[in-house]
Amino acid sequence: MRLLVIGGTVFLGQAFAAEALSRGWEVTTFNRGRSAADLPGVETIRGDRESDEDLARLAESGPWDAVVDVCGYVPSIVGASVAALAGAASSYLFISSVNAYPGFPAVTVDEDSPRHECPADAGRGDGDYGKLKAGCENAVTDGFPGRALIIQPGLIMGPGDRARRTIWWLRRASEGGRMVAPAAPEQQMQLIDARDIAAFGLDRIAAEDSGSYIVTGPSGNATWSEYLGACLEATGDKAEPVWMDDRFLLDHAVEPWSELPLWAPRNEEMAEVWNVSSARALAAGLRCRPVVDSVRDTADRLFAPGGLEEAFSEYRSMAALPQLSPEKERLLLTDWDARS
Repeated sequence: MRLLVIGGTVFLGQAFAAEALSRGWEVTTFNRGRSAADLPGVETIRGDRESDEDLARLAESGPWDAVVDVCGYVPSIVGASVAALAGAASSYLFISSVNAYPGFPAVTVDEDSPRHECPADAGRGDGDYGKLKAGCENAVTDGFPGRALIIQPGLIMGPGDRARRTIWWLRRASEGGRMVAPAAPEQQMQLIDARDIAAFGLDRIAAEDSGSYIVTGPSGNATWSEYLGACLEATGDKAEPVWMDDRFLLDHAVEPWSELPLWAPRNEEMAEVWNVSSARALAAGLRCRPVVDSVRDTADRLFAPGGLEEAFSEYRSMAALPQLSPEKERLLLTDWDARS
């Protein structure tokens, strides 16, 4: 199989490239060479997907059995890639998001739920992340009719995660001391490793499949206690979690999801954030490794030489993500002790 990965050097794109290489596939990556180095063994074509000339040069390097597009966020830009590659590839796998469904995370969604309405030629300012992802899906399905495979992940974890969620908890746990732990220990989560998404996606390509799949871990594949417990174990059990309820954290103006990564209060707006249906993908062969294995592997990469620098270096807008400051955490712990 000949595979083209648009991106291919960071996190999920790297996972696709690595998985394809492990299967003996011929892998070409197309990127600007700015985010990270390409994996040994891939053929690299440098270029910018927003350049018509670069896209035309890319298409001339085909054909490929499939394209994997992991870094499409604007429908008009994705549409240009699709148009350039329509005659150079047999299929097109696009990484979308469960956020393409407007009901999420307030209600449970599946592949038959209503999606955001967004035209295939929408530009950067024509919607938020979820709406534009839905428009990107339209661009791909319009350009590759019957040959488009749409993967809609939930919360992705694993080595090399640049969203700084699990790696934030690992770094915090490694610092030791009393540590704010959000929600209830028994609250269920739903997580999936990027490597399992890549394996599933390549399986569906090999099967010449098409259509849409929501791809998350099985519902309740970890609890907060198990997840943070894995982070603590991977860092030598230096920290002590102090479990704080949603109301206390909200009363202290803690921002859900961002200041405490993955924390989602159990309210109407986020009621089903950890209850997305992956039934279709599981029936089609999706297999998910234990969350504790993902945490351990993430820690191994994070604390290897250069790992912290890689994880917390500037990367797109994610560099601006707020995180709970040490000063605010100390205040929370002091007020929690006083209340208790």
